[in-house]
Amino acid sequence: MDYRKYKDTVYIRMDKGDEIVGGILDICEKEKIFSAVFSGIGGCSEAQIQTFIPESGTFETRIVQGMLELVSLNGNVVSGTDGLFAHTHALFTYKDGNGAHRVAGGHIKAITVLYTAEIELRPVQGGTIGRQYDPETGTGFWSFE
Repeated sequence: MDYRKYKDTVYIRMDKGDEIVGGILDICEKEKIFSAVFSGIGGCSEAQIQTFIPESGTFETRIVQGMLELVSLNGNVVSGTDGLFAHTHALFTYKDGNGAHRVAGGHIKAITVLYTAEIELRPVQGGTIGRQYDPETGTGFWSFE
C-alpha cells in the first residue's frame, strides 16, 4: 500500500494482498483523520459482504472469491467511543464457475486486493462526525455533537 496527500485529499494505492477497509482505517489513524468519506475501484480476490438482519440485530456474511472487479466502493469513517469506525459498501462484477457474469454487493466487512485498488479519501473539513449507537435499530448512526 502507498498513498499521497495532495492538499486535503488522500490518494491511496492498495496492492495485492492488502485489505481495503483496514488499510483505510490505518491511514486515518496515521494521518489523524477523524472523519472522512471515500470511494474507489480495483481488482480484488475476496469480499466479505454483509446483510443486516433487523429482527436479530446481526449481520449475515457471504464470502465471494475469484477475480472480482470492484466497480464501486463508497463509505465513510467516523469517530466512535471505541475509536474509528468505517461504514463501507461496494459492488463487484465477476464470472461464476459456469462462466456467467454476476454482480454482488452490499455492506462490506473486508475486501482483499488481487491486483490493485485506487481509493480517494476525503477528510471532513471544519469538524468531526461522530457515531452514536441507536438502541431501536441496533446499529450506529452519524452524530453531529
